[in-house]
Amino acid sequence: MTLIQIERRVKALEQTVHRLARRKPSVSRKWYRSHAGRFAGDPVFDEIVKLGRTYRKAQRPRPGSKRA
Repeated sequence: MTLIQIERRVKALEQTVHRLARRKPSVSRKWYRSHAGRFAGDPVFDEIVKLGRTYRKAQRPRPGSKRA
């Protein structure tokens, strides 16, 4: 690759970065509102929640055990 080609590519990259930096962020502050309820009634998601709850419960120290 010649020096001129490299300079052109760098200039194109700089222009792209500049254009992206001027853009408004597309993510809203309350992004979770658009996703709320997305998995309502989904049996696979319900199973994921159940397994996560079981795992977290298993990680808790049991009463009376001396865990360091």
